[in-house]
Amino acid sequence: MDNLFDVELTMKLLSLDFVLGALLVAAILGLLAGVLGPLIVARNMAFSVHGTSELALTGGAAALLLGWEVGNGALAGAIVAALVLGLLSRRSSDYDSVIGVVLAFGLGMGVLMLWLYKGRASNKFGLLTGQIVGQDFASIALLTGCAVGVFVVLALLYRPLLFASVDADVARARGVPTTGLALVFAVLVGVATALGVRTVGSLLVLALMVTPAAAACRVTASPLRATLLAILFAEVSAVGGIVLSLAPGAPVSAFVTAISFLIYLVCWVISRVRRAAFA
Repeated sequence: MDNLFDVELTMKLLSLDFVLGALLVAAILGLLAGVLGPLIVARNMAFSVHGTSELALTGGAAALLLGWEVGNGALAGAIVAALVLGLLSRRSSDYDSVIGVVLAFGLGMGVLMLWLYKGRASNKFGLLTGQIVGQDFASIALLTGCAVGVFVVLALLYRPLLFASVDADVARARGVPTTGLALVFAVLVGVATALGVRTVGSLLVLALMVTPAAAACRVTASPLRATLLAILFAEVSAVGGIVLSLAPGAPVSAFVTAISFLIYLVCWVISRVRRAAFA
C-alpha cells in the first residue's frame, strides 16, 4: 500500500516523456469520449461500443501477429465492426442480437490470434487492459489525426444527428437520413473506441466511452450541459486514472474504471435526491 499512493514517485514519473505523451493521449481520448458519449447514451449504443471494442481487439491482435502497427490494426477492426453492425442491424429489433453475434466472433478470433502470437506477453495484456508505455510519436499522431477527423465530421452532422438521436421517428418524417447518419455515427464511435483500446484496453473501454456520459445524463437533460459534463468527467477519469496508476505500475484501466464509476455513483445519488425533493 505504501507504493500505491507514493506522491514523490508519481511526481518523478510525471516528468518522463512517455508519461507526458500518455497524458496527452488521455486528454484527447477524454475529449472524444465526452463529445460522443451523450449521443451514444441517447441512441442506446452502449452495448455496441462493447461489441466494437472486441473487433478492435481482433484487429490489434491481427496486427501483432503480422508485425504491423497495433493502432492501425485496432482502427481497421473497429471500422469493420461499425460497418458490419450498421449493415446487419437495419431493424432496431435485430440490433442486440447482431451485436451479440459480432461480439462473440470478434472475441473468439482475438483470443485465437493472441494465442498464436509468440511475442512479449505484455503486448497481449496491454490490448486487454491498456498500457501507457506504447504511446510513441506515431501513435500520438494517429490519435490526433483521427480525433480531428471525428470532430470535423461531428461538427458538420451534429444537429441532424442530435435530432435523430432524440426522436428518430420524427426526424425520419422530417426527411432526415437517419439510416445514413446511424452508419456514419457508428463509424465515428468505432474510431474513438479503437483509439481507446491502446490506453484503456478493449475489455474496459466502456468506462471511458459510456460511463462519464451516463453520469452526466443523470444530472442534466440539456444536451449542451450533458456534453460539457461528460467531457469533464471523461478527462478526470482518463487523466486521473493514468496519474494514479503510475506509482503502483498497475493497469491504467483499473483506475479509469474506478474513477468513472465513483463519478457515476455521485451523479446517481444527486439525481435520486433531486427526484425525492420534487416528489
